[in-house]
Amino acid sequence: MRPRSLRARLTLLVTAAVSLAVALCAVMSWFIIQMLVVAQVDQSILESQGDAKYLIDTCRPTGTRGPFFEGMATVLYPDGSTCSLGPPIVPVQDDLRALDHLPEPLYRNGVTRDGKQVRVVTVNLQPGMAVLEARPLWHVQRTMRYAAFGLGGISVLGALGAAMAGLAVSRTALRPVGELTRAVEHIAQTEDLDTRIPVRGTDEIARLSSSFNAMTAALAGSRERQKQLVADAGHELRTPLTTLRTNIDLLLRSEQTGRSLDPEAKQRLLVNVKAQFAELSTLVADLLQLARGDHDHEPHVEVAFHEVVTAAVERARLRGAQVVTDLQPWYVVGNAASLERAVINLIDNAAKFSPDSGVEVSLQHGRLTVRDHGPGLPEEELPHVFERFWRSPSARGLPGSGLGLAIVAQAVAEAGGRVSLANAPGGGAVATLDLPGTLIRHSESDKSP
Repeated sequence: MRPRSLRARLTLLVTAAVSLAVALCAVMSWFIIQMLVVAQVDQSILESQGDAKYLIDTCRPTGTRGPFFEGMATVLYPDGSTCSLGPPIVPVQDDLRALDHLPEPLYRNGVTRDGKQVRVVTVNLQPGMAVLEARPLWHVQRTMRYAAFGLGGISVLGALGAAMAGLAVSRTALRPVGELTRAVEHIAQTEDLDTRIPVRGTDEIARLSSSFNAMTAALAGSRERQKQLVADAGHELRTPLTTLRTNIDLLLRSEQTGRSLDPEAKQRLLVNVKAQFAELSTLVADLLQLARGDHDHEPHVEVAFHEVVTAAVERARLRGAQVVTDLQPWYVVGNAASLERAVINLIDNAAKFSPDSGVEVSLQHGRLTVRDHGPGLPEEELPHVFERFWRSPSARGLPGSGLGLAIVAQAVAEAGGRVSLANAPGGGAVATLDLPGTLIRHSESDKSP
């Protein structure tokens, strides 16, 4: 069996719910009408009890004229005997209880000797005497049949109206879902991530449309960044690969022709090949670092950031950098390896521009500053320093891939911090890195009383 569509299921659900409500209301109305009609019959019987004295005075086996229907009124005596207007046609059941001074009448449904439905009311008139009176219910039954036919017709009309209302509601409610479905199908077929859905109102469907638009915008941005990364990586890889191919071709041609190169020239070529391989390896490592997803890292834990900075400074000193430090304890939540890579990139970048004056590294209250004493940067270049593959024109001749500061920005963002680069007073540049954290380790503070 083919599964029904969401619109069909919603229409059926609305139809069933409204039809059930209408049916329940009809049934309750039928019972209420019956109760009111029977109450009217009871009231009419009680109003006729004013002629009960006439019944008692004239009661005889042959019957008499009066306000009572023939044989439908009976007098009950203490000894259990009865006296009716004509032959009693309603059998006496537990109506003798009315002889015990009951303050309220006794009501019941009865059946005549010929099988007709009647309403029976027994009233205590005086000590030891009661009157039983019955009225036929055929008019009540007729009224209830008419009520049943009328309420049944209303229920049918209500079900039809519910079906039409359910169809209208499903069409209106699911129109945004249909637009979303068509948009998703269009994207699946064309891979056009610029598709947007109109957002109307502030309900759940509008929130879903807004979330879908935000998702497609994020995917479009991610794909654009991926294309840009591939293009930039191809551009950056072209230079070292071309240099490597040229040098290796020169060495191969020398071996093939038998014309050996001068030892010093050959040594320079080999050193250049080694440097190009090192630059290529650094570039590939940086690309892998940037290409990993936001969640493609080890879980964040509490890290002693001052120890991370100390380790990065030691690595920079091993590379020949002159670094002066002033570090205060600071504990953050993040990934130690990523933060150490970010700090060493900042130190290497600063050491590159101030090889003689050294680098000043300070960590105070969660703010890490790395200052060099180089030439600084033009103001118009400062907004671009953390972009991938961007390099200042003055640094084109220096080693590097243009990815170091981009890696810093990514690592700091993952840890919930901020990083900036500005010209320092008195010359040079200063990189500022702010990370949320505390002066004491949380695990130690939790143990304190």
